[in-house]
Amino acid sequence: MDKTAIDESKKYLMNSYTRAPIVLRKGRGMKVWNSNGKEYLDFVGGIAVNCLGHCHPKVVIALQKQAQRLLHVSNLYYIEPQIKLAKLLVKHSFAEKAFFCNSGAEAVEGAIKLARKYSNNHSPHDSKYEIITAYGSFHGRTLAALSATGQEKIKKGFEPLVPGFRHVPFNDIDALEKAITKNTCAVMLEPVQGEGGIKMPSKDYLRQVRAICDKNNLLLILDEIQTGMGRTGKLFAYEHFNIEPDIITLAKGLRGGVAIGAVLAKDSVAASFQPGSHASTFGGNPLACAAAVATIETLLEDGFLLDNCHRIGKYFMNRLENLRKDFPSSIVEARGLGLMIGLELTKAGGPIVESCAHRGILINCISGNVLRFTPPLIVIEKEIDYLIDALDDIFASQS
Repeated sequence: MDKTAIDESKKYLMNSYTRAPIVLRKGRGMKVWNSNGKEYLDFVGGIAVNCLGHCHPKVVIALQKQAQRLLHVSNLYYIEPQIKLAKLLVKHSFAEKAFFCNSGAEAVEGAIKLARKYSNNHSPHDSKYEIITAYGSFHGRTLAALSATGQEKIKKGFEPLVPGFRHVPFNDIDALEKAITKNTCAVMLEPVQGEGGIKMPSKDYLRQVRAICDKNNLLLILDEIQTGMGRTGKLFAYEHFNIEPDIITLAKGLRGGVAIGAVLAKDSVAASFQPGSHASTFGGNPLACAAAVATIETLLEDGFLLDNCHRIGKYFMNRLENLRKDFPSSIVEARGLGLMIGLELTKAGGPIVESCAHRGILINCISGNVLRFTPPLIVIEKEIDYLIDALDDIFASQS
């Protein structure tokens, strides 16, 4: 069955993904099963999407009920689940307004447009349109989001890129300040760089960025597509750094497995979007918003999942740090926040990913040599121990 599906995939689908030879058919909680019934522990989590685990009952029920009621209507009308979702996000964040779309890349595109429109409205004669982003960043694969991304390998072959982006080293506050010109309108950063290798900011970096933005009348955009929705142990990663951005982008964990993206902003910034400024046919549709409401309500329920993410994340990091001490020739360091964790290796990580899959564990590798772990927030110690034991065996066999 797997071979037939894989062969047909190669025949009918564009070859734009490097796929493991696994056809996944069913998922529950931390586990998924392939078409032959083999069970896997999922430490990829749809790349930080399935924050509640696979097919969480509250999300499934919300989808079933909404699917029987109303699947899609245009944003020419008011949509009750969309209003409820916006209220939830505003109530639990710095923001005062929300815009909904379908993906992280769309959210970034919306944030870029909003920043430029705001600057045009407030400095109509200054031509402030440039956005400073960081090397190693990843903001999406649509053309403007790609242009904002600070990784040349991802941009190659898609030139000419969208103008208006300047890149500086992540964590280098002096470089950021020097990059500001009369054309700069905003700074856009990931609180923790995801695809760039789980790169952490220094203790004061984001606070200093906020101060520089205030000093120069720039907007601060935080790309929380991967860090948002409890992934770091708080609902939003900016909460760890005692700052407030002007705009954030969300997707991934917001949806509980259903496609949705969002741009959140303060009132003063959001006011720059007026009818005709920006739109999305499917953005904020009833089905996706019902799933997102169920996801957020579950995340916030008694605070258990956020507390579990913080506690289990520390446990996970401790186990990985002990592993590093045992295999210093194979492991450079473990780093991360909450359950967004990377393990940097001295060699390519692809063979480790394959070995884990043979043992019934799904992980992935980014930046060539960083194993990334973004499991559902429901992961428990026993499941982490199973992964660590497998990694111990794999590294021992390579020594």
